[in-house]
Amino acid sequence: MAHEILIVDDEPDIRALIEGILSDEGYETRQAANSDQAVAAFKQRRPSMVVLDIWLQNSKLDGLGILAALHREEPQVPVVMISGHGTIETAVRAIQQGAYDFIEKPFNSDRLLLVVARALEAARLRRENSELRLRAGPETELVGTSASLAQLRAAIERVAPTGSRVLVSGPAGAGKEVAARMIHARSRRADGPFVALNCATLNPARFEEELFGLEAGTDAQAAPRRAGVLERAHGGTLLLDEVADMPLETQGKIVRALQEQGFERIGGATRVKVDVRVIATTNRDLQNEIAAGRFREDLYYRLAVVPLRIPALRERREDVPALARHFMARSGETSGMPPRELAEDAMAALQAYDWPGNVRQLRNLIDWLLIMAPGEAREPIRAEMLPPEVGSAAPAMLKLDRSSEIMTLPLREARELFEKQYLEAQLLRFGGNISRTANFVGMERSALHRKLKFLGVQAEDRVPAGPAL
Repeated sequence: MAHEILIVDDEPDIRALIEGILSDEGYETRQAANSDQAVAAFKQRRPSMVVLDIWLQNSKLDGLGILAALHREEPQVPVVMISGHGTIETAVRAIQQGAYDFIEKPFNSDRLLLVVARALEAARLRRENSELRLRAGPETELVGTSASLAQLRAAIERVAPTGSRVLVSGPAGAGKEVAARMIHARSRRADGPFVALNCATLNPARFEEELFGLEAGTDAQAAPRRAGVLERAHGGTLLLDEVADMPLETQGKIVRALQEQGFERIGGATRVKVDVRVIATTNRDLQNEIAAGRFREDLYYRLAVVPLRIPALRERREDVPALARHFMARSGETSGMPPRELAEDAMAALQAYDWPGNVRQLRNLIDWLLIMAPGEAREPIRAEMLPPEVGSAAPAMLKLDRSSEIMTLPLREARELFEKQYLEAQLLRFGGNISRTANFVGMERSALHRKLKFLGVQAEDRVPAGPAL
C-alpha cells in the first residue's frame, strides 16, 4: 500500500507544492498548518513519515517542539525538517533531537524525493531489525513437498495480495504463524509492520490495553501515551494468535474496531483511524466455541473471510526429512556448531513418530540432537541416539539384527516377515501414499496393493486433500 506522509507548514502554497511532488510519485498525503493540527492528525492516524517546517506562524509550538511531541507519540516515525531560514546550528539541533534529515528552502524536488525515499527505507530496516532481534529469526517459509502443503502454498499465493482477512486453523506447533508471515510477505503491505499479539499468553485484564493502547495521563511525562497493537500495525498486518483465548467482552470491541477501522485508546476520547489487515489463528474448532458461548459468531465471520487449515505433521510425514534437514542447518547456524547428518534409520524413526507437538516439537528435537547426541560431528545420528519416545516408534524393520527371530525362521516365512516389515517402513516413509511407495520399491501400483493384501498390511491410499481454501 502507498506510504502516507503528513506535511506540516504554515504556508498553503508550500504545502500544495510538496503535496504535488509527493502525489506524483504515488505517495498519499495529509496537511497541517500549525502544531495543534499536526499533533491531532498524528494522533488520529499515524503516518509513514512527516515533512515538518521549523518556523511556523500562528502556532503554539515551533517545528522542534512539534518534533519532540511527535516522538513522544511514536519515535519510530521518521521526520524530515524543512526551513527557509536554516542555519547549520538549526540543522544539527534538529537531527540531534531525532529528525532524519534537514532540507533548506527553496528545495529541489529530486532532493526532496530522495530524502523521503531514504527516510522510509531506513524506517523499514529499523522495523525489520527490531523484529528480528525480538524473535531471533522467525521462520518465513513452510518447508516440505507434500501435496497438502503444496495446496496450502497455492492458497496463500491467491489470498495474500487481496487484503482479505484470513483465519488460519490447525494444531499447536503446526506452523500457523509461519503461514501468517507468508501471507504478509506476499501482500501489498509487505513493507509495512507485522505485529503479533499472542492471545493465549496475555493476561485477560490487559487485553484492551494491548489492543487499543493507553491515552496519556494528566502528567504526560509520568504517564505517557502508549500505542496498542492496532495502532502499531497501521499500514501493515496484525496477527491475533490463538484468537479463541480472547475474552468475550474484548471480542465485542474488536468487532466494532474491525468494522469501523478505528477505535479510542483506553482513557481517551479521540478516535484513532487505522488501516490494518487482520490475520487470526486458532487451534480450536471455533464453531464448537460459538455453540458453547465462548466465541462471538459475528467476530468469527469477520475473521474467517478466507479460512485456511495447516495439517498436523503426522498428516504429512513425507515432509519430515526436509524439515529435519532444514532445522539441522538452522540450528548449526545459530549455535555455531557443524550440522550433523541424520542416518536413514533415524530419519525413518522420525517419520514413524506421531509428533503431538508438530513442527515445533521436531525443531526442538533437532536442536537437542545437535547438542546432546553422542559421537563426533562427522558421524551420522542413528536411531538409537534418539530419545526413547521417538526411537521406539521406529519401524520393526530397523530393529532387526542377526540374532533376531528372522534368523530362526524357514526361508519362506523369513522372506514374508522381511517384506511385511520393509513395506510397512516404506509406507510410513511416504505418508501412506501407495503410488510413491510403489515407485520407490520398484513395483506396479496394483502389484503393491496385492502384495500388501497378501501380507496382511493395512494401508489406506492417502490421496491429496481437498483445496485448502
